[in-house]
Amino acid sequence: MLDLQKIRKLFPGIYDEVPLDNGKKIIGINFDNAATTPPFIYGIRSIEKFASWYSSVHRGAGYKSKICSDFYEDARDRILKFFNAPKDKYEVIFTKNTTEGLNLLSHLLVNEENKVLSTFMEHHANDLPWRGKCHLEYVNINKDDGTLDILDLEDKLKRNEIKYLTVSGASNVTGCVNDINKLAKLCHKYGTKIIVDGAQLVPHKKVNMLGNGSGEEVDFLVFSAHKMYAPFGIGVVIGLKEELKNKEPFIKGGGTIKIVTENKVYWDESPARDEGGTPNVFGVVALLTSMQLLDNIGMDNIHNEEVKITNYILNGMKGLPIDIYGPLTTDNRLGIITFNVDGMGHSEVANSLCSDFGISVRNGCFCAHPYVEKLLGISEEDMEYYIKNYDKVEKPGMVRISLGVYNTLEEAKRFLYALRYIIRKG
Repeated sequence: MLDLQKIRKLFPGIYDEVPLDNGKKIIGINFDNAATTPPFIYGIRSIEKFASWYSSVHRGAGYKSKICSDFYEDARDRILKFFNAPKDKYEVIFTKNTTEGLNLLSHLLVNEENKVLSTFMEHHANDLPWRGKCHLEYVNINKDDGTLDILDLEDKLKRNEIKYLTVSGASNVTGCVNDINKLAKLCHKYGTKIIVDGAQLVPHKKVNMLGNGSGEEVDFLVFSAHKMYAPFGIGVVIGLKEELKNKEPFIKGGGTIKIVTENKVYWDESPARDEGGTPNVFGVVALLTSMQLLDNIGMDNIHNEEVKITNYILNGMKGLPIDIYGPLTTDNRLGIITFNVDGMGHSEVANSLCSDFGISVRNGCFCAHPYVEKLLGISEEDMEYYIKNYDKVEKPGMVRISLGVYNTLEEAKRFLYALRYIIRKG
């Protein structure tokens, strides 16, 4: 069981007051963790501590440069260990974020002749990078709860020679969790490799790259530090070394080459070849600190507490005039609840939660337009209307609350009180 009061002390600003429209102030509640999370205080302190040793990486003969270079390379091993990924099989590439990581993989791994499966539950970051670069097809979702249609997935794997399935570990819209190791086994059965967008999954549940048996190995995992309580913009790609060999860099420049002549370029090996420019060492410092703290707290403990609070909110929503999207139980979902109030616009509800109750949420389509359109039952013809009237009408969308490790049952109670008040007022 988590001691949430101790955990809340690990974060800055948790008890800061925010202004309301009535002129009063109240301690704010952040229920927008799926977008980005507040940083651990220790992450900021670790940067301050490391600052006196900060220097160039792989580019200097000085003592501090050696310290930074060794730390930067050792960080790869620590990340692999966190995800149970053997270093003889997997490579770590540092990027700015998940979006850049997925763009990097789409550049390195596929061409216009390859067949790739994405799904209708993806964030734009795991959809748009693949468009126009390969033969792209989408796996359907189940209409009742927005989960992945496994029968459709297997049918497409059977009928086509699919090179990669690129899929969310968990949806940022509904919180639906995909069993990535079981998906890996299904893909490998048909000679397909799996790429996992782990941006939402990694901060909430333990990820084991090898799974629990033969064939369950995840081939590629991509995630961002800013969703796991680490600031300063760093992302990570963990991928199969064999698949990343002898590719042309996505970003070309300093650090990516062995030798350049007037007429020839000799590229370095991965990961150096795929990390053009000066590395974000401070970002790696913050990421490792966050990973250590999450490991100390225990990913299973984090998940269990999140399930308890999510269940409380879902039960409290029963009987209210609202539509909830995604699974109605916590069996395969994270602490993300997306909903609409009958007869009220999503912007109106979200703004009232903020301005009247100091509760930060998110509303709209969450950079996952095709998924939201399907969940709302909006046709392509309907979307044409919204496109033509882009600045005149409110676009379709939902309200989303998303939990972090520091959120409490008391905050959930305050949210439910606010929601009931908004519904009565509306």
